[in-house]
Amino acid sequence: MKRKDQSLAVKYRSFDYDVKAVSDDGLFSGYGSVFGVIDSYNEVVAPGAFLESIADLKSKSRALPVLWQHRTGEPIGSWSMDTLKEDAKGLFGDGELWLADAPYARIAMRGMKSRSITGLSIGYYVRESTFDEKTRIRTLTKLDLVEISIVTVPANDEARTDTIKSKLAHGGLPSLPEFELLLREAGFSKTQSAVIANRGLQHLLRSESAGDLAEAELVEAIKSRPALTLPSF
Repeated sequence: MKRKDQSLAVKYRSFDYDVKAVSDDGLFSGYGSVFGVIDSYNEVVAPGAFLESIADLKSKSRALPVLWQHRTGEPIGSWSMDTLKEDAKGLFGDGELWLADAPYARIAMRGMKSRSITGLSIGYYVRESTFDEKTRIRTLTKLDLVEISIVTVPANDEARTDTIKSKLAHGGLPSLPEFELLLREAGFSKTQSAVIANRGLQHLLRSESAGDLAEAELVEAIKSRPALTLPSF
């Protein structure tokens, strides 16, 4: 089943990079995305997903930034639009770190050389996808690239609080695991987050059974935790 995606939230996919070279002048190369890998959300990127986006970037003479940990305020380099391409394995490109201008670029290079920093991760919008009702796998067929980051620890694409907050800001609703993650970030315990997300705050406040948190305990927990603020829209 083919579908056009309406979500405006930036998503992320991370992979251990396959570094071909990291030179002292900050030049490196690697794969920002790999085809055929099914992630924990049952999603996979199809060959051809980046072709239109790459062509559009080139037609506008735009370069794709190298970000540090997906932080839009921490650009540390740029990708060569002459070499950014799809091959049989995935999305491959050559990047340049701005060693003289960006402090995190020097950290990134040292980590890449020592193999202590081992991830490249793409930020993108989903434009088109297909869904297999039998396998429950969603295949991403058209993506708009936003950036490719160097990340310390590769992570699954939506297991990030900044992605979840972006989804909320654009009118989307989080899944239960995503809502639990937001609650954990706000300071609630794993048990408290799970009960609030799965059964609702009202249930948690009323529950007095031995297996649940008592009302007084939750009230004290809320008082001792920073307030959870969500985007307004």
